[in-house]
Amino acid sequence: MDIRHLEYFLEVVMQGSFSKAAVKMHVTQPSISKMIKALEGELGVTLLHRNTKQVELTDAGRAIVDQAQNIVGLLRNLTVEIDGITNLQRGRLRLGMPPIAASTVFPRVLGGFNKAYPGIGVELHEYGTKRIEEAVLDGTLDAGVVCCPPARPALLAVYSCIRDPLRVIVHPSHRLAALPVLDFAMLADESFVLYPEDFSLHDRILERCRQAGFQPRVICETSQREFMTEMVAADLGVALLPGVICDRLDPAAITAVPLCGPQLCLELSVIRHKYRYLSFAARQWLKFTAEALGLDACGGAGNVSGRDGGF
Repeated sequence: MDIRHLEYFLEVVMQGSFSKAAVKMHVTQPSISKMIKALEGELGVTLLHRNTKQVELTDAGRAIVDQAQNIVGLLRNLTVEIDGITNLQRGRLRLGMPPIAASTVFPRVLGGFNKAYPGIGVELHEYGTKRIEEAVLDGTLDAGVVCCPPARPALLAVYSCIRDPLRVIVHPSHRLAALPVLDFAMLADESFVLYPEDFSLHDRILERCRQAGFQPRVICETSQREFMTEMVAADLGVALLPGVICDRLDPAAITAVPLCGPQLCLELSVIRHKYRYLSFAARQWLKFTAEALGLDACGGAGNVSGRDGGF
């Protein structure tokens, strides 16, 4: 059954005339008569009594009017809904970000996106990099921000956008606080306040310690920056934070010392699934983020590189 058959039928009922309905629907009267006959033939009943003065509904016609109105109304509502989605008036966006991203440009990007597209609901999930990668791969998230190159890049489009060297933070009275730079081997006897296991920086810091010839003594693991800095301010251990965060710390409570040698960096990248369907809302967020961060949506710009064809 063609939905147009129901639309023409309802218009004839509303106008009480084939000729008036034809004018309203911008078709010829024979065309609209043919449509009604085809509908009656498909249903196997007569819907309208026709005479020279007016058109009257049969019992079967009256029975079908309400259902036809519901069907046509649902289709029109669906068309309006799809139009709203494709024109980005509404939609849903599921994003994953690690807590450390809150200290970067991403909150401003999200704020700008919310103002530009208030009809798009953003679900923001605070996860570690490993969990974000898995959620993007299984479709739980539309896109995510991760701290390090993903473990399974073959399935992911990866857009690097921030690279910030980590510094060692210590109490101002600590023996290492007065040094201009630190070698990782100097941390062999220190207690570490570390990121949790589902954070990629956790693995990278441990690997760097092993390369320096020691296994670190970890006194606690936390995803909360405030707790990490408070532990260091209490002189209970050392931690590693990106420069953008270190620059905001109170120097009277914490000293941040750069590391020498190969840089260990916070590397923030936006990821999405290469092959999974991407919603209109997700596509627009990726485009908006590319513009806000100065990325070329077809690859990369400045210090930003893309490993896939674009957002």
